[in-house]
Amino acid sequence: MQRLLSCLTLAFAALAARAASPEPALIPRPAQLALGAGHFTLAAATRVLVAPGDAGAHRAGTFLLEQLARIDGPHLALREGAPADGAIVLRHDARAGAVAGSYTLDVDAHGIRVVAQDDAGLLHGAATLVQLLDEARDGAVPALHIADAPRFAWRGLMLDSVRHMQSPAQIRGLIDQMALHKLNVLHWHLTDDQGWRIEIERYPELTRIGAWRTPPAAGEDGEPARYGGFYSQQTIRALVAYAAARGITIVPEIDLPGHATAAVAAYPQFGVTGKRIPVSPDWGVHTTLFNVNDPTIAFLEHVLDEVMALFPSRTIHLGGDEAVKDQWQASPAVQARMKALGLASEDQLQGWLMGRLGAYLEAHGRRMIGWDEILAAGVPAEAAVMSWRGTQGAVDAARQGHDVVLSPSPDLYFDQLQSDHPEEPTGRIPVKGLADIYAFEPVPAGLDATQVRHVLGAQANVWTEHMPDMQHVEYAVFPRLDALAEVLWTPPGRRDWRDFLGRLPAQLARYRRARIAYADSAFAPVITLDEAAARASGRSTLTLSTQAGLGTLRYSLDGSAPNPGSPVYSGPVPVTLPVTVRATTFAPDGRILAMRTRSFDAASLLRRDGNTLVNCPGSPFRLRVQPLPDATSWRPVYTVNLFNACQLWPVAPLDGTTALHVDLARLPNNYQLAHEAGLVVQRKAATAHGELVIRRDGCDGPVLASVPLPDPDRTPRRFALQARFPRQQGTHDLCLAFTAPTDGPLYAFGRLTLQLSP
Repeated sequence: MQRLLSCLTLAFAALAARAASPEPALIPRPAQLALGAGHFTLAAATRVLVAPGDAGAHRAGTFLLEQLARIDGPHLALREGAPADGAIVLRHDARAGAVAGSYTLDVDAHGIRVVAQDDAGLLHGAATLVQLLDEARDGAVPALHIADAPRFAWRGLMLDSVRHMQSPAQIRGLIDQMALHKLNVLHWHLTDDQGWRIEIERYPELTRIGAWRTPPAAGEDGEPARYGGFYSQQTIRALVAYAAARGITIVPEIDLPGHATAAVAAYPQFGVTGKRIPVSPDWGVHTTLFNVNDPTIAFLEHVLDEVMALFPSRTIHLGGDEAVKDQWQASPAVQARMKALGLASEDQLQGWLMGRLGAYLEAHGRRMIGWDEILAAGVPAEAAVMSWRGTQGAVDAARQGHDVVLSPSPDLYFDQLQSDHPEEPTGRIPVKGLADIYAFEPVPAGLDATQVRHVLGAQANVWTEHMPDMQHVEYAVFPRLDALAEVLWTPPGRRDWRDFLGRLPAQLARYRRARIAYADSAFAPVITLDEAAARASGRSTLTLSTQAGLGTLRYSLDGSAPNPGSPVYSGPVPVTLPVTVRATTFAPDGRILAMRTRSFDAASLLRRDGNTLVNCPGSPFRLRVQPLPDATSWRPVYTVNLFNACQLWPVAPLDGTTALHVDLARLPNNYQLAHEAGLVVQRKAATAHGELVIRRDGCDGPVLASVPLPDPDRTPRRFALQARFPRQQGTHDLCLAFTAPTDGPLYAFGRLTLQLSP
């Protein structure tokens, strides 16, 4: 009896220990994880064992060791041999897991075993093991059992290499991170109006001419005199092989019939007008289309021949988006072609072209996928649809029997800003933060069980108009990619936002060791002050917050760096101006997540950063840009509205003020708006170059000042204006509008400073 009681006591102790131990900080969270008793101890002699001749296991083992080395993890040796105690074993088993990419991972005192039916499963197990071993800094890996499988078959990321290129080494680094996040599709955007990035040997002008553009401010202030480049076929083959060895399929995109400017610049005969045009340095929606005659279709088929030879992916992306039909409508030849085909509209003509090229891919064992505009006139039954204009395209396509991939804007667009902090770099607005990505559900509501089976998965899109270098890309992608990875991999019942946040600090530490320029926006302290009270008495209350709400905020008021012994923020803090506030967000384990500093004095209460202004009524469009499109600068950044050159300073403190000093920037107006150009607000100018007009109490209020803008040819890109007005009292909204011609440069606000009367 005593022995039985002892055994029961030990068993209950083991269960209690397991219950008290948290899950390891794994992202994405495994489908099933059960903690065991004890641990496996890593030693200098610990080996990673794979079966002789098992190429897939060898690749997974190599990937494991490479990624551990990148984050300064344990040093292990890869060997071929039979499974043995004291080792990490990676092996195939035909009986393991019915779902493609599934795996099991077991840890006990005798070793670690990763077992999978296929190569993808072994790679996914290796990716999990990278995190487990990295967390075992004391060499003790907790005993556990993981049975894991992906929720979706398409777990993707789209990289735009047209607007701004990335080097092969940088793309390899991104592929490694995708594999560590258990993503399996890299959608590679290779052709557009601003450049042709893929070598096509049959048509060398595509890269000799089409791969290069002249920036709008070429050679000025860090902007290159010529921008461009391309990926050779040798480079592409190497990247495809590199990705395949990590379980990732590269899906190329050749965009058509729109977004064709670079191709038509190289070969005008394949455009509608036949005229030579330049590669575009502009962002936005262009009107250049491919022709629909037989020579152009032959050209596109020849291009696809080489694309298919380079990319073994079953799926080839043919774009189909934003094809403005003006050129087709104006062309007698195109109209005659449309009539000969018995088509009633230009949309049907696009459907015919996409159908013909889709059939060409099918005849070669491939499958077309396109943006959701391809649904407008019907597409081949086997074609898949990528829904970017919200999720309705996915719903419509699934109901028609097409497979779908969700990549809606702005929900999964990683070029959206991650926060509204003034120090954020370039990007689109509205904000799509970490919590927004984590909350996304890839299966649209309203589909029945049969239609749901057509949802292949989802992907985030990284459009790079405003990401001129890889640091910008990394900042935009990480850690939002962690949130997306969990959405696409983990069963809904295992997803939990607070638990995800608790696992994220370990991942951020790995990013730091791998020198990845991730964003700390979700954890950055937001420092605000009751400015009205501060102006009235010099005393006020300070408020601190973070977007995610994770961890502990500590602060100092003397300019010193907060440390674990600094005061914990628990509510508004009384302060007396002047004061310098430094705040740090500490993770529950004590790691620093983010730091920010802000100083307040009487002068700062009269200043406003232009990025904190708000749009005037009428247009929600908002975009944060760098001074020049192809310069790699991070600062300064400016927020603009392309449709209404007007911003509001709400509740401006005008007591005793008699002037407003405005730092301004003149930016290239390199935006094609197509049919939306008519929505741009034009204000009548009274002088040659327009004015900055300042009104009080809204944009219909009385004019406080109107200051002429200087001659763009005679003044630098960054300049200042002084707007004087009669002495003011009280707080009022200030409306600041430009009357500059809409076909001229853009004007943007830097710092605005109200000035008191002498």
